[in-house]
Amino acid sequence: MAALAQHGTVSAASEVLHLTQSAVSKQLKSIETLVGIPLFDRTSQGLTPTEAGVIYIEQARIALGALETAAVRVAALRRAQPAILVHVLPIIGDRWFIPRFSRFAERHPEIEVEFTTYAAADTVEEADAVFRFGDGNWPGWKADYLLGRDVILVGAPQFIDRGGGLSSIEDIRRFPVLEHRQTPLRWNDFAQASDLHDFAPVRITRFAYYSLVIRAAIGGQGLALVPRSLISDEIESGQLVNPLGLGFQSRNCYWLTTPATKPVSGGLMTLREWLLREARQTESMEIAIAQDAGS
Repeated sequence: MAALAQHGTVSAASEVLHLTQSAVSKQLKSIETLVGIPLFDRTSQGLTPTEAGVIYIEQARIALGALETAAVRVAALRRAQPAILVHVLPIIGDRWFIPRFSRFAERHPEIEVEFTTYAAADTVEEADAVFRFGDGNWPGWKADYLLGRDVILVGAPQFIDRGGGLSSIEDIRRFPVLEHRQTPLRWNDFAQASDLHDFAPVRITRFAYYSLVIRAAIGGQGLALVPRSLISDEIESGQLVNPLGLGFQSRNCYWLTTPATKPVSGGLMTLREWLLREARQTESMEIAIAQDAGS
């Protein structure tokens, strides 16, 4: 994607990537099919990123850059212990785990950690630890709650003002909403928890990635339901607001899972304990900030 945006044509990008033009075209088509929206405009002069393409490329560069930086730092350290293989969901890796991981690496240079974000079945099964989203029930895996139960309603302040404001929960009916199509944080769950009966949004726009949901909310395209842990920076900066403090406690959230039948190494136990402490500190800070904002 980045090569296509930089060089403007499939042929130029294929030369840089050392791939065939057919392979590059197929990869682009696969990504656009997954996202459900064109990421490039095809013109006689070449390829130009659409608005969605700009968002996708920006977030992909951030996530890949963070993972590459972490991998380089970890690989540069010489350790005797086998590396711990961790499968990380891109959104929580980008917005929570990777920004904190340098502290763990500095404190425990003897523990080598390798990361993967490719969700193939064998990748997950071979991992020593896997970040997952769901209700905590995965047969054969031990699940430790990490983050994400606190789901809040957010929107861009200018967007909410243009829609007439939100003075009561009933006002939500006037607004279009955004949703992650693969993550079961559904608006009917919010409506049920909030006693918002017979809730039918004027429009629902679904995205394949949480990064796109968040970007669309910042861009004023709708209201969104997002785990507070993923958008603390946007809330603090004022890019997004949580009108009336609305939200709900979701049964689906983020967990750190380890194989139930596989021995836990000392390094993995140290990493797991550190992750859980960091998660509890994150949620404690978020609660304090929310209480201050409501007082």
